[in-house]
Amino acid sequence: MIEDDLRAAFARHEPLTPPTGPLRATIDRLANGRRRRRRRWQTGGTALALLGVLGIGVPLFTPERSGPPPTADLLGESSRPVVTGALNILLLGIDGDGREVSRADSVLLVHIPSDQSRPYMVSLPRDLGVPIPGHGTDKLNAAFAFGAGFTRPDMSKGYELTRRTVAELTGVHVDAGVVLTYPGLRKLTEAVEGVPVCLPQQVRSVHTRRIFPVGCQRLDGAASVDLLRQRRGLPEGSLDRDRNARLFAAGLVRQATDQGVLTNPVRLSTLLGTVGPELLVSPDRAAVLDLMRLVPTLRSVEPIGLSLPVTEPAGPPYHLIADPKLAPEFLTALREDRLGDWAARHPERVDR
Repeated sequence: MIEDDLRAAFARHEPLTPPTGPLRATIDRLANGRRRRRRRWQTGGTALALLGVLGIGVPLFTPERSGPPPTADLLGESSRPVVTGALNILLLGIDGDGREVSRADSVLLVHIPSDQSRPYMVSLPRDLGVPIPGHGTDKLNAAFAFGAGFTRPDMSKGYELTRRTVAELTGVHVDAGVVLTYPGLRKLTEAVEGVPVCLPQQVRSVHTRRIFPVGCQRLDGAASVDLLRQRRGLPEGSLDRDRNARLFAAGLVRQATDQGVLTNPVRLSTLLGTVGPELLVSPDRAAVLDLMRLVPTLRSVEPIGLSLPVTEPAGPPYHLIADPKLAPEFLTALREDRLGDWAARHPERVDR
């Protein structure tokens, strides 16, 4: 009897029930939005990590040691406006563990254009003679050692002086930066189960006598560090090393992509956890978050490798010199966010 009364009551009030379609659509929209934000963090975080190794195969972004960014920021819910201009990230690789004074073996500026097409890896030769604030003119790699100090070196101060030097050299604002030692590179390579690299010429290690043949090969962690340290015996010395490092970085991006790291939060967490302790990130949290939000919108994470055009010195002090014809044009294109046009006009300067 009670059951019949209930059925009758529901039947009388059924016409007053609002349609479920719009409510279901609203719930689905909210759920999909949350899923998209989670995917943006997962993909963006990994792409950012991969961008951190572009060009030198070492630096990698990670939350500051003082604590992770706010949850709202990580999920893409920050109140900060969406980045619309170009971003420049300075990446420094150090041959050592950071406990002794070191020069920066690799100096790379990753330029992300405002059209969000793809990243550009700009190698700044370590032997380039440049004005270093407070220290006269010296090789670019010396800026890190001067800044860090020669007793109880401070890597953050080494980064800061290098950042100022690079900003004055290029005329662009450096939005964020990372420093990592070569032990971090080894861990990263092992975490992705090796990196495929295609070399245009044979490289013989002066440290281990290992031979890296012409053509494609897969490098483990030890081999990766060995390759990226080599410059002696190469036709163009450190310039060839910079090129090999950019080729390594491109292989690393492809390897991580093929393994699905970009979409697998478990692998992402493992990757960041493995390399994270080796990292030093610049203190500008806002700029790092801006980059995290921008990277997932890139049409491609496959980088274009370039190098600041330089010429050999005619005599002492034997610092490399910015090419008087090509370098000004190149730096103007960088400042005006036209590297794509410059690369199209100078295809011989693009990594192959």
